[in-house]
Amino acid sequence: MLSAEELHRRGVVAMNAGRLAFASRYMAQALGRADDPSLRARIEASLAYVATDKSDLASALEQCDRALAFPDIPEQVRGVLLCQRALILRRSGRASDALESFSEAIGALGDLPTDVGKAYLNRGTVHLDRGEPEVAARDFADAARYFSRAGETELQAMADHNMGYALFRSGDLVSAMQAMAEAARVLGPVSAVSRAVGEQDRAEVLLAAGLVTEGSARLRGAATDYGSRRLRQRQAEAELTLAASLQSYDAAAARRAARSAERRFRRLGAEEWRARAEAEALLAETELGGTGQRLVDEADRLSAALEAQGLQWPAARTRLLAARVAVRRGAFADAERRLTEIRAAGAPLDVRLLAADVRAELMAAQGGRATAFKHLRAGLEGLHAWQSSFGSLDLQTNVAGHGVRLGTRGLALAVESRRPATLFEWSERARMLASRVQPVRAPQSAEIAGQLTELRGDVAPDREAELRTRVRELAWQHAGSRAVIDPVALRDLQASLGEETALVAYVVAAGQVVALVVTSDGAAWRDLGPDGALRELLGGLLPDLDMAASDLPDPIGPVVRGGLVDRLEKLAALLVAPLIADVGDRAVVLTPSGVLAGLPWTLLPGLAGRPVTVAQSATSWLARRATPLRTASAGFVAGPRVARAEDEVTAAAKEWPNAAVLTNSAATAEAVSSLAAGVDVLHVAAHGQHSAENPLFSGLQLHDGLWFGYDIDQLAAVPDVVLLSACEVGRSTVRWGEELIGMATAWLHAGARCVVASPAAVADQAAYDALVAVHRGLAQGLDPAAALAAAVPMATADRPPVPFLCFG
Repeated sequence: MLSAEELHRRGVVAMNAGRLAFASRYMAQALGRADDPSLRARIEASLAYVATDKSDLASALEQCDRALAFPDIPEQVRGVLLCQRALILRRSGRASDALESFSEAIGALGDLPTDVGKAYLNRGTVHLDRGEPEVAARDFADAARYFSRAGETELQAMADHNMGYALFRSGDLVSAMQAMAEAARVLGPVSAVSRAVGEQDRAEVLLAAGLVTEGSARLRGAATDYGSRRLRQRQAEAELTLAASLQSYDAAAARRAARSAERRFRRLGAEEWRARAEAEALLAETELGGTGQRLVDEADRLSAALEAQGLQWPAARTRLLAARVAVRRGAFADAERRLTEIRAAGAPLDVRLLAADVRAELMAAQGGRATAFKHLRAGLEGLHAWQSSFGSLDLQTNVAGHGVRLGTRGLALAVESRRPATLFEWSERARMLASRVQPVRAPQSAEIAGQLTELRGDVAPDREAELRTRVRELAWQHAGSRAVIDPVALRDLQASLGEETALVAYVVAAGQVVALVVTSDGAAWRDLGPDGALRELLGGLLPDLDMAASDLPDPIGPVVRGGLVDRLEKLAALLVAPLIADVGDRAVVLTPSGVLAGLPWTLLPGLAGRPVTVAQSATSWLARRATPLRTASAGFVAGPRVARAEDEVTAAAKEWPNAAVLTNSAATAEAVSSLAAGVDVLHVAAHGQHSAENPLFSGLQLHDGLWFGYDIDQLAAVPDVVLLSACEVGRSTVRWGEELIGMATAWLHAGARCVVASPAAVADQAAYDALVAVHRGLAQGLDPAAALAAAVPMATADRPPVPFLCFG
């Protein structure tokens, strides 16, 4: 017959594996055979834990209190019981009581390293609940030290994982992912529940990093895993986390998740947790435009409940939503009173951004536009200070999503202001949500290079997904510059333009299309009308361009191309014709809104035949002009299965002395990387592939596979001018608001000065003719925009379009 000690041990193993029914049976048998009061107390504590995971919190607390009442139990056993009691209190939402119980337990446990480590580990989670990540990190560090002393590898990994979560809550996404990934190697194989906990926490980091699709899918998966094991408390907590993470991206989905969590907490009797879920549902209703007095009243009730739990920042966020609703209801004095009572200094970034936005909304509603701009600027400065810690373009662009609301509000207020300098400032701020961070060249990584090489081969889908995730996370580890670039002022831009260049900033905001034409003579504001007509013309433009580039027989070809020409003429009538008098015969630099990504500007009447540069921002364009363009040497690459690619690069190379040419089996990723690092001008004629899901996995097809955007970061040096004769790789994905990312942006971020590429398919012969002519101009000393203007013909119905653009 098994002893009470062995039955208890088996019960603990089953409990840790999430097999609660087996655990209950083992524990009940152990309790029936145990005579020693200390052992009985431990078994009662374990049964209380099982009851907690079964979400029977009242029974769990009752069992703990019954065990603590046993006479003559040793002080260390009492410490174990106090830890279990604290866990139940934490699950019940009684954070302050839980902290008190954990602290008492640590004093009672004495020299039991494993139990002391558990106490620190769990007390740290309570500090996280209360929004105190720095305090939590100290507890997790103490826990890891005790577990290491006891030789408890799995428990030490738990402490390391929780340390990663504390780093995440402090804003250090990169270190958080590293710590969690290391811990997952130990914890993942332990049990399905352990894997679900890890997935849930990593999902939060991904959502904070702007990877909404992947992060929300992981959170939903974790909630489903908990539900399948009837771990209802954990399931509800996962849904609550999902709701909080989705507020800025999908308020309707956030409300559904919060209401589901609220129902589960209500059934469990976890009233404190229920209040948190109700607050998230209320926030989602506000995000969806709610204005009822009920929202204000509920926010007051719930913020008081959250304060009572010691949840300072969730309470502050709930009070902010009450202030927002008050603004919408026109109760400005009430809103101002509420905002005066909220102190956001030292708050997490999301609370500070929300506070800045609500204060700006109030000031704008009262006519205090200047003060509203002040709040918006302050909020964005906080975002950029955090953002500048990241060196990865992917991560910088992803986290820009946190500032979209502030940028959008600033743009809308700027349009209302009718002031050119204000419109220009907010045009720059909105399109520089990511690019205000001073770029830093990424260090070369043998691990990233090796994984990109493996990705180029024939890999199974699961392995491909694993490699892509690993490459992305390794790239994230690239430290940022901690330097933020200030947007150029309108007067400084005017002083730098010279007589031969005009800059046109297109802004699509508040339902309007506005253009600001800036020359050395001044700035002209031009209203181009409501955005509905523009959006209608843009719908289907890229498919039309792709179709017009295909080899279509008569009479279909002229009809398709004629339809495209008609669309381009209408776009030009809307966007270009009203500006011609201001632009004159100058070269043009464009800074278009994100909705205009992919527009073939060089084909629009009024711009065709004119040097046109599409810039990320006026600020970045000026910075790239600061030093002369290097065009002393050139290299050429022809990828496989592209008609006339070898003819194209061979003909273009003749325009340059001693140009290097890679074709056929010589055009490998390693050879192309070596070539790119050693020339001033690089031309690649290859099939392209744009990845909207992760634009840095866009690539060019070489002899041994795709050459990715991530490969660019691995170059020892980059050319000044890059020409990509490949369909799709000129396309950009609009990640957040006005910010774009794609392969062209990857080259520019890495240090290239100019990228010539097409946002759509280009017929092989058309690409051949245009790009050979571009090289002729470059070799003769023309700048890239002027060389492209001379090479690209006007779009007509009798020939395929040539939509190459000069980016940078």
